[in-house]
Amino acid sequence: MTENNSGKTSIPRIIVAGIHSDCGKTTISRGLMAALVKRGLIVQPFKVGPDFIDPSHHTQICGRISRNLDPIMMGEQTLTDTFINASKGADIAVIEGVMGMFDGLDGSSEGSTAHVARLLKAPVILVIPVKGMSGSVHAIAEGFSRHDPDVSISGMILNMVGSSRHKTILQACNSVDQVGHIPVMKDLEIGSRHLGLVMGEEIHAPAALANILEEYADIPRLITIARSAPPLSDTNVDIRSEPEKVRIAVARDPAFCFYYQDNLERLVRHGADLTFFSPMVDNLPSADMIYLGGGYPELHASTLESGQAREQIRTAGENGVPIYAECGGLMYLGKGLDSDTGYVQWTGILPIEAHMEKRFQALGYTTGHSIGGPSVAPAGTEIRGHEFHYSRVDPDRDARYAIHLSRGSGISDGHDGIFVENCMGSYTHAYFSDNMTKALISAAMENKKSKN
Repeated sequence: MTENNSGKTSIPRIIVAGIHSDCGKTTISRGLMAALVKRGLIVQPFKVGPDFIDPSHHTQICGRISRNLDPIMMGEQTLTDTFINASKGADIAVIEGVMGMFDGLDGSSEGSTAHVARLLKAPVILVIPVKGMSGSVHAIAEGFSRHDPDVSISGMILNMVGSSRHKTILQACNSVDQVGHIPVMKDLEIGSRHLGLVMGEEIHAPAALANILEEYADIPRLITIARSAPPLSDTNVDIRSEPEKVRIAVARDPAFCFYYQDNLERLVRHGADLTFFSPMVDNLPSADMIYLGGGYPELHASTLESGQAREQIRTAGENGVPIYAECGGLMYLGKGLDSDTGYVQWTGILPIEAHMEKRFQALGYTTGHSIGGPSVAPAGTEIRGHEFHYSRVDPDRDARYAIHLSRGSGISDGHDGIFVENCMGSYTHAYFSDNMTKALISAAMENKKSKN
């Protein structure tokens, strides 16, 4: 990444897009990152959309925290600022797309991989699975290339190539530069669970990924394409962190592992000292507020039930410590979880019972605002985020809600943010605005002052 006096920033960058979901772009993105790292390049990874899981794999491979790029949650300017800031010190940025290249909100391209490619003026490598296909690949490539003149498809990687003869046939009448031909390799598939792939911390990034991309893709050509990306206008102002004012205990372990890095960094910039702990095995650290993210608490239900932090978190909430929880954190703040393996007790702070279902209960973006109640969500606070869960929670009849959603399901019929005193849990994984961040810091500060 280079900067000049004209306010322009040059960042070699490339987007790996797919023609649809499950076409191999995740494996190819990871392989490309691994191959570039193996060559000694500093690689900054990104993921289009609100997903938490793919970025965990990127982070493990690249040794730099992968960031989400989601124009719906973040807004276009914030997305560009995030990309430029996160890419500082990197030699190249690799962006993994989401779903099909033009698949966005409500059938539009808003929020799609193509939307991000337009914003970042990033060259695109299109992944096309070609099992059972020959000449039709060129029709697909040409159609994608012509669909949006503001998006540059600079090459394509053909996945699931059957043989050397198949490769020769595919290369005939080449319409878009073919920069890779990946054979069928089932042993490289990543394990799945009900919310998607397993987290990056749970597996070792296979070294074979780098070797496969080196063997079957033109890495030097891909680097050249990335370096062809035009400079971006850097309008960022150097935002200095405020002095530490409050301490926030953040749950981080296999049960609570879904956090947007931008959210954590915003909290720090606004004066938070983040102390990470595991509700599974640790004591609750002394803090002015508690933040429980999403994740897989249902897979660690009995460990959470027996963990010493369970009663400590309950006591903290009863003593006025504000608690902000999302999805899995929402469940853990409830009375307990009823599942096929039995019933376990959790903190009991919120008047809800959690249940696991066979199908997902909600999936999509959420938009709304707080109608007031807990200090962590003062009235009028805008909420933007995403929800994806297989659980449901049954609230007591007198349960109170702090958030009204104009888009999304929430806990019940657009009501989200169930709360008791200053403890609130919602199904929305929020992308924090500055106002929302300030509200959380303020809630922690009020609690801190009350103890003095």
